[in-house]
Amino acid sequence: MSTAASAPLDGVRVVELADGWAANCGRILADLGADVVKVEPPSGDTARSRPPFIADRPGPDRGLWWIALNANKRGVTLDLAHPESHAVLRRLVERADVLLESDGPELAAYGVSPAVTSSWNERLIHTTITPYGSDGPLASAPASDLEVTAASGALWLAGDPGRAPVRTTLPQSPFWAGMAGAMGTLFAYLARGVTGRGQHVDTSAQASMVTATPPASVHWDTMREDHERLGQFLIGRSIVGAKFRNIWRCADGYISFAIQGGAIGRHTGTKLVEWMASRGEVPQILGAVDWQTFDNTTLTQDQVERLEAAIAPFFERLTRKEFFEGVVSRNMLGYPVSTVEDIEADPQLAARDFWQQVPVPEAGRSVAFPGGFALFDGERPRIRRPAPRLGEHNAEVYSSELGLGPAELAATRVGGTA
Repeated sequence: MSTAASAPLDGVRVVELADGWAANCGRILADLGADVVKVEPPSGDTARSRPPFIADRPGPDRGLWWIALNANKRGVTLDLAHPESHAVLRRLVERADVLLESDGPELAAYGVSPAVTSSWNERLIHTTITPYGSDGPLASAPASDLEVTAASGALWLAGDPGRAPVRTTLPQSPFWAGMAGAMGTLFAYLARGVTGRGQHVDTSAQASMVTATPPASVHWDTMREDHERLGQFLIGRSIVGAKFRNIWRCADGYISFAIQGGAIGRHTGTKLVEWMASRGEVPQILGAVDWQTFDNTTLTQDQVERLEAAIAPFFERLTRKEFFEGVVSRNMLGYPVSTVEDIEADPQLAARDFWQQVPVPEAGRSVAFPGGFALFDGERPRIRRPAPRLGEHNAEVYSSELGLGPAELAATRVGGTA
């Protein structure tokens, strides 16, 4: 049972007219305790059948995208292509604190826009999450995750120099956009407590993805320095153009580590040499470094490479587990490059009760879900319900809460009920 501490948005009503661009925003608000009512067409959200599937068996409501992004929500159906349905939508919006949508121009074509919904409910926070935002030359342009990631510049910086950009395995922009939309919605909700009025929160997925690679935009703004793909190397660690390795081989995979300066570098460098000395493995070049005055920003590329060549054999003899236990015990900066299996078995996540068992009717069993993303007074928001079946809450929302009768429901194109 969630408490007020773990459900800070308890009592907040959200109506979600969203596809993949905004579904994560709705999930974040739902995790925070909001009552999120997801409105789908009678045919259902396409994410219901989007792969990958539970147990690799395709089927309705077995898509992991749907299950993960729509937990903690209620679900209803409504055919917005028919004007008769707008009376029902208006009644939903009039009772809501937030309207979340990602249809953009398509919804506006139905006669529904932030200006219209504001006239229905002046306290409404109308959050739109679209590929390029609600105005400008690309406002009405559809886009995939690949296009948005490319337009943000993030794709240009991913991969090795001299080779084609590398896309991440799973789409990222819907999650970054959903996170930015949720932050904007929460700020607007706080502002409403002061002004008494809602706002239009206009979220661009392209702009949201720029924050995935902040050094590139900051360096351009401050120094007009144009970053390129560097693969396994870091940017922004040198004033003379030297590159520093960030991904290293170890005995059973890869680790993340970099030669640093400043307070972090002094401690990490000192502890690394002590660690190597405990195994009798300190090359002369490392033993000669005065880590208290070490400045990595002025090293030449040759100096960097000689230091890295002295460190690499030590890392290659460590497993990822040995490396991580070593840096944690010494309070150093460094991380293993984890696989999905590593994350599932991570003792830190287990100790913080991150994974939660949630029943998934379509699978006939419970499935381990990531829990809430934060702790509130030491308590993690719970997964209160699995993703809804198609039209599962039609009767509950339309009949019990809005007071619509069968004839009115039929006339307004609500669609079938579960």
